[in-house]
Amino acid sequence: MFHELFTPSVQHALDLVGIFVFAISGALLAVRKNFDVFGIAVLAEVTALGGGLFRDLVIGAVPPAAFTDLGYFLTPLAATVIVFFLHPEVERIQTGVNVFDAAGLGLFCVTGATKAYDYGLGLTASAAMGLATAVGGGVLRDVLANEVPSLLRWDRDLYAVPAIVGATMVVLCIRFEALNAFTSGLAVLTAFLLRLLAMRYHWRAPRAWNRRSNAREEPGAETGTA
Repeated sequence: MFHELFTPSVQHALDLVGIFVFAISGALLAVRKNFDVFGIAVLAEVTALGGGLFRDLVIGAVPPAAFTDLGYFLTPLAATVIVFFLHPEVERIQTGVNVFDAAGLGLFCVTGATKAYDYGLGLTASAAMGLATAVGGGVLRDVLANEVPSLLRWDRDLYAVPAIVGATMVVLCIRFEALNAFTSGLAVLTAFLLRLLAMRYHWRAPRAWNRRSNAREEPGAETGTA
């Protein structure tokens, strides 16, 4: 089913674009953390490929695509070179990077869920794999950078929720035998737009009812993710 949605060349090109923008976000965090060039490359690779690698290992798609397609490995290195030399300029277009990151989120939550179903997982597990594909690399990035994963922080704009919505739309379409290029594209677009709206209006997930925590929002949290 997965391979029927797009032609192989289109699918591969979309994957590389998503990998590239995820790698940019990882490399930028490494620069902010004052990592050396090797650390920047590692964080770029992990951010870009971590979610897909985790999915492929879980569903048994081995060896994972990250190790069988040279383009998947080299694209984060290209992002590393760009950020290493031009990080001030990249920082200045952070809004544009965030838009492409949102597009990558929408794409990967859909392709991740579809591929998981192709490999025999049930609908709920496939949706979970779609979420893991989209956000797994970011979680690994934050852990390696010694930060609380943005996914778990209350002071970050919604990130996982759009991915959950996109992946859920996919499995519902599978359930009712309605998954095709149009409906999968609609799921990508929905996740993408939800993420953009969350960034624009700073939508955040609710915290515990009647909480007593004195935790405060960190400076600059409005540009983060959750």
